[in-house]
Amino acid sequence: MKLKDMILTSLLIAIGLVLHYVVPPIVGGMKPDFLLAMLFVALYIDHRPKNALVAGLLAGIFSALTTGFPGGQIANMVDKFVTAFVVMAMIKVFSNFNSNLTVLFTAFVGTVLSGVVFLQTALFVVGSLPMAFPVLFTSVVIPAALVNTVATFICYKVVFSTRNMITHKA
Repeated sequence: MKLKDMILTSLLIAIGLVLHYVVPPIVGGMKPDFLLAMLFVALYIDHRPKNALVAGLLAGIFSALTTGFPGGQIANMVDKFVTAFVVMAMIKVFSNFNSNLTVLFTAFVGTVLSGVVFLQTALFVVGSLPMAFPVLFTSVVIPAALVNTVATFICYKVVFSTRNMITHKA
């Protein structure tokens, strides 16, 4: 892992933490998780298992510190860890396809996976959810997936265009 990639991953996770903290909850104490968008971009920068491990653990710990959802601390740590490795695998599998489409697809599927793992883990830890799973899935997870897909795509474009400009100057 190159130092500049580690620094960029750290900065993206920190930006995701700030966004995760300031975005208000929408339904049942859940909120769109912009930390995921930054996690996904960090994995596009370096999709080796070491980066997935570190970025997933950091994202999980940071989102656990800012959650207001019952049982969300453990659920956040589990879902970010699982999601980081699944998204890393998706990035590797789709590396030969159009990058714009794979970023959109990966962000959407990754966010849906994260939401499902989060809700299932919270249900397991606490024993119940503030609302029925289908209600939370349709009213929070799917809208969050749509928002995170757009956020990931924009962040991906900004980071990679900036990164390419810096690389060509160096």
